[in-house]
Amino acid sequence: MSKDRNKSTELFKRAQLSIPGGVNSPVRAFKSVGGTPVFMQTAKGAYMYDADGNEYIDYINSWGPMILGHAYGPVVKAIQDKVQYATSFGAPTELEIEMAELIKSMVPNIDLVRMVSSGTEACMSALRLARGYTGKNKFIKFEGCYHGHADAFLVKAGSGVATFNIQTIPGITAGVSMDTLTAPFNDVEAVEQLVAANKDEIAAIIIEPVAGNMGCIPPAPGYLEGLRAICDAEGIVLIFDEVMTGFRLAAGGAQELTGVYADLVTYGKVIGGGMPVGAFGGRREIMEQIAPLGNVYQAGTLSGNPIAMISGYTTLKTLKDNPAIYDRLRATTTTLRDGLDNVLRSAGVPYTINMAGSMISVHFSEKPVTNFTDAVSANNNLFSEYFHFMLNEGIYLPPSAYESWFISDAISAEDLEKTINATHKFFNK
Repeated sequence: MSKDRNKSTELFKRAQLSIPGGVNSPVRAFKSVGGTPVFMQTAKGAYMYDADGNEYIDYINSWGPMILGHAYGPVVKAIQDKVQYATSFGAPTELEIEMAELIKSMVPNIDLVRMVSSGTEACMSALRLARGYTGKNKFIKFEGCYHGHADAFLVKAGSGVATFNIQTIPGITAGVSMDTLTAPFNDVEAVEQLVAANKDEIAAIIIEPVAGNMGCIPPAPGYLEGLRAICDAEGIVLIFDEVMTGFRLAAGGAQELTGVYADLVTYGKVIGGGMPVGAFGGRREIMEQIAPLGNVYQAGTLSGNPIAMISGYTTLKTLKDNPAIYDRLRATTTTLRDGLDNVLRSAGVPYTINMAGSMISVHFSEKPVTNFTDAVSANNNLFSEYFHFMLNEGIYLPPSAYESWFISDAISAEDLEKTINATHKFFNK
């Protein structure tokens, strides 16, 4: 069935007159899947409602942070209570301390944490800190991993960059590119070769421990352990970009899930409970290099904003006090995976489904998808057709084959059944 989205079409035309491309983040433009983006108006629980009043089961959940569902009651009330006192101080508050203490209590290898306003800011600050701590300039990132839009990270990035097929980024200098070394995801030998070829020049290795920007791609057995061993042997700072996975895959994030601990960790998404929040933290001797303790400068006028802090604090406290949420999320995601697996197998279409905790993605591929090259070689035109069919069925998937799906605790068994049945309908139409 086709949904009436006339108002979204009108809004998109209007938006393009005053916003570049009509959107404030590129993937929202639907360039990868084609068509007109849907303009949302309200959301509650597992559902979003567009400007035309259509309902959608939400599988992006604001790209991860709405782990408890949209407009979660305790978070909404906490924001309402806090906002009457001030929207910003530009001065320290007790709530910032409580937030840092809560994060430390959930992630055992973090000694100090600095709040910022976005995941991009967290990653660029962590990299600067690693460089300041080691006195080295080069770093290794992985093809298809996205760490925000800071200059150094846009070399062979995934997600939006892959969606738009942008291989070289205007505005990024040759010097920046020369300091950025790239390796395939899930390939320890490639990292060993880069380290050997750039002996004593590498400050950091930064990685999404579970990739989410080329679809969901978990680490191969022993892969993260191999990176940890290389960093220990070579004096390299290991940075886990947990902007997506932090507090989503487990209370302690991907570190808890994999048992591998980084020197620095970056956060975003869930840590803000829907507000623009990021953070980076890690070992004391590294974090003490940040100003005002050290000479590595980082600052932000709205860092520790009280409204953002109370939203994030309430979300994290809910997750910490209710560990069964993670069990439910894994069970829900497993049910979805198994249902989709049955449908796709019976349809005879080449596919692979990747899952980690409450992250999942479907790749229409004839082989396992373990890195960016595999993700690119999948039948992404079929994904685009599937996306639009599901959209018309009232199911909102990520508008790109290079994005992970995110499951919320608000989704019901009936929602999963509708999603699985709609998938069956698509492949049997």
